[in-house]
Amino acid sequence: MSAHFPVVIHHNTDCGTSRNVLELIRAAGYEPTIVPYLETGWTRPQLLALFAAAGLTAREALRTTKSPAADLGLLDPAVDDEALLAAMVAHPVLVNRPIVATPRGVRLCRPSERTLDLLDKWPPGPFAKESGELIIDASGQRVA
Repeated sequence: MSAHFPVVIHHNTDCGTSRNVLELIRAAGYEPTIVPYLETGWTRPQLLALFAAAGLTAREALRTTKSPAADLGLLDPAVDDEALLAAMVAHPVLVNRPIVATPRGVRLCRPSERTLDLLDKWPPGPFAKESGELIIDASGQRVA
């Protein structure tokens, strides 16, 4: 199925939400293309395309906790998108994660249940996110 419905996840193995989203995608029957962006890094055009497709600004995609954002002075609202993009290319961890792309769109999947909007089929329930909170109940329905 995944050949007909490609799924790409920009994944951080150190992130519980990212691991949960990857597990959700696989439980739904897809084998995604995994982009380990902390290893591969980002290019400015790649970030611009992802953010445009996801409807995000660089500021909205900035990871502000457990990242060097504060130390680099990036939390100041006066810092423009060009400076943020340059910092994200230099420090890939500054991009919030996971970002998932499918034929249905591109989303920053925080919280992880946003992933469901991007998939043609869901995993059988029950399925919980990393906090233990159910996102799909035992009957396979999305939990509001």
